[in-house]
Amino acid sequence: MSSPQGFTYKDAGVDIDAGDALVGDIKRIVKSTHRKEVLGGVGGFGALVELPKKYKQPVLVSGTDGVGTKLRLAIDAGVVEGLGQDLVAMCVNDVLVTGAEPLFFLDYFATGKLDPRQAGLVIRGIAKGCKLSGCALVGGETAEMPGLYAKGDFDLAGFCVAVVEKKKRIDGTRIKPGDVVIALPSSGPHANGYSLIRKIVEHSGAGLDTPVGRTTLGKSLLAPTAIYVKPVLDLLASGAPVRGMAHITGGGITDNLPRCFPEGVSAVIDTQSWTLPPVFQWLQQAGNVSDAEMRRVFNCGVGFMMVVPRLKADEAMAQLAAHKLKPWIAGEIIKGDGDVRYA
Repeated sequence: MSSPQGFTYKDAGVDIDAGDALVGDIKRIVKSTHRKEVLGGVGGFGALVELPKKYKQPVLVSGTDGVGTKLRLAIDAGVVEGLGQDLVAMCVNDVLVTGAEPLFFLDYFATGKLDPRQAGLVIRGIAKGCKLSGCALVGGETAEMPGLYAKGDFDLAGFCVAVVEKKKRIDGTRIKPGDVVIALPSSGPHANGYSLIRKIVEHSGAGLDTPVGRTTLGKSLLAPTAIYVKPVLDLLASGAPVRGMAHITGGGITDNLPRCFPEGVSAVIDTQSWTLPPVFQWLQQAGNVSDAEMRRVFNCGVGFMMVVPRLKADEAMAQLAAHKLKPWIAGEIIKGDGDVRYA
């Protein structure tokens, strides 16, 4: 198919022509994410990226993820713009916990019949997420599979490669009792727990225009996932003694924080150290969800956590606050068997 705008999705790293005016500038948007290490343009069979020269012993860190059933809510609401950022965030925040710098990103977009406007909005969101994380969008794949997806439906997956200096990688082995846990706020449920969210919304009968806090239920649930890459990398570059980090995704603090623990430690989290954001208050009340289940399914307002020595906590929080974040001390490390306890 020819394109009246002279643009094809191959220019954006995928394989289907698109003549819609909305995506006429995607080639420019995609290229705007490129780092100096990217070799060549987009649209080839494989993307070529050099390792940054500043690394003496580079270790590659890879991650892949999707956005789960948040897709269903977004498609039904006709609001898909934020899904691209969600996709990038779920991948780059994961690799970040090792101290790695996201290097490049690829996406996979599958649908029954391509809607260029819909796909264009998603790709724009992916490019935005890549720019927020300093990661190059180097390609991807769009698959049309008639009969497999209902009209208007699609699925997303993302793939990220990051790099970290071998001697500076963070693996949690230095965490010890007495350290403190710093929390960074989430922007909402991010991209986890949406099977339960959709069930609660359905059974409550509430519309997405229902007031929640200072906004609406729909805007709260479809807010793009926060990306923590630049503030955290700047903190690490300053020499801050970060001993462990956790991306709070499905499983909440309960399951994710212990993933960075060495043997012999646990964490005590002070639930009074922050206020449950309005969207989570609404979900808990409308769904009659217990505290334990809320903490197991949702991030409950905490998107990322890091463990630092107690004497360095104030300095670390001041540096994070300089990025317009609002960090707080959410708990401490104690001797234990690798669990999270709430106080």
